[in-house]
Amino acid sequence: MTTLGIDLGTGSVKAAVVSSDGLVLGEASCTYEVVGPEPGWAESDPREWLAAVNEVVGRVSAGADTAINGVGFSGQMHGVVVTDGDLVPLLPAILWADARASAEVADLAESFSVESLASLGSPAVPGFAATTLKWLQRHRPEVMGQARYALQPKDWLRAALGGDIATDPSDASGTLLYDVVAGRWSTEAIAWTGVDRSMLPEVRGSSDPAGTVSFDCGVTAPAVVGGADTACAMAGIGLRLGSGFIGVGTGSQTVSVLDHPSLDTSLVTHTFATLGAIGAGWYRIGAVQNAGLSLTKALAWLGADIAEAVKALRSGIQASDPIFVPYLAGERTPFMDASLRGAWADLSLATDRSAMLRSILEGVAQAVALGVQAVEATGARLPTIVPIVGGGTHDPAFRQLLANATGHVLGVTDAPNAAVIGAALLAQGRTCAQQPAEISSIVEPQQAARDLLTERRERMVALVRTQDPREHP
Repeated sequence: MTTLGIDLGTGSVKAAVVSSDGLVLGEASCTYEVVGPEPGWAESDPREWLAAVNEVVGRVSAGADTAINGVGFSGQMHGVVVTDGDLVPLLPAILWADARASAEVADLAESFSVESLASLGSPAVPGFAATTLKWLQRHRPEVMGQARYALQPKDWLRAALGGDIATDPSDASGTLLYDVVAGRWSTEAIAWTGVDRSMLPEVRGSSDPAGTVSFDCGVTAPAVVGGADTACAMAGIGLRLGSGFIGVGTGSQTVSVLDHPSLDTSLVTHTFATLGAIGAGWYRIGAVQNAGLSLTKALAWLGADIAEAVKALRSGIQASDPIFVPYLAGERTPFMDASLRGAWADLSLATDRSAMLRSILEGVAQAVALGVQAVEATGARLPTIVPIVGGGTHDPAFRQLLANATGHVLGVTDAPNAAVIGAALLAQGRTCAQQPAEISSIVEPQQAARDLLTERRERMVALVRTQDPREHP
């Protein structure tokens, strides 16, 4: 059975034709714009998503010499598309990176107990459907008065292509509107937003039928509901109970697959549903916003590229290097504070360009390490050899820095198509690859470097605490 996977990311979409044994027979991708019309805002035009999807499906279907028997969807989490009854967006999609709902975040945190928030899977943060919808109720009442549906990005896309209006547990659990343990929409959370329950779609299993979708190129095939991008990536690399991974790209994710829906009452990580039926499984995730995001910006300040930074890193982090705080866009795990900002500290007359470049890479690795620590502090476990995935894990020097910072033995895994493969597998009725992704090599932490990075990480956290009088982990 050959199926089509579509992964609707934040800044690009990927489509892949995948065989029944998980081989990618053809793939294509296309970018689109994320705009910020106001400081802290992050929006996309869903019509651009639709045009990009039709383009990549046309390209990949033309190159794949096989019939497509089904379509599965993977998509960016947390954002929301508000539409009329004909699925026409009433305003741009508001994305996970959007920080406009700061007042609504404070309102949600004050209105719900710690235990109630934990049952929704996440702390009160901006960019999730609940806080975004509350903001829209307050600031765009004329739009909400016309609204019929509030959908997750991949769910709007599937419906706009002719499929059913539905969502799955993995995406629903990332809205702050869904009781992760009970496996249902939360009456209390929906009431807090002020929206009508009927605006939210039915929750079905990730591989449940969801109508038929049609593309401009002439491809028509039955669709399944699909899943959230992280959950689909977990399926694509074959994660099972007791497994986990560290992903580093624009942001970073530390994931641990749970054996039961244990909740994080410290409210510094997230608990989401895996792919499958309601109640099929859960995972803990430490979500770090500032990895490649802050790296790219800081390198631009110095007029440097990643090659120069990695060259500087090869001599190793030095005790005299400055401390770079990478939180240029606020941070989630472990601080959950959208107001945090970046900084350089401990600069001296002896600080040179190489030290500055090393410190940038170190700051990213330290942010990843804090995400790992936060996940493990909740009792979630990572495997003895932790797979690492993502574009930020390709360089050997940076991989060694990650091992030293996290204190974990890391397994190098090449899985660039994990999410889109996971989406295609759903259309085959499967929620996990038959075999875990192959680990090509391992990276062990070096004790002396680990000790130095631990001390420097404590100094970095102390600098973060000086920004905000609230007690951070």
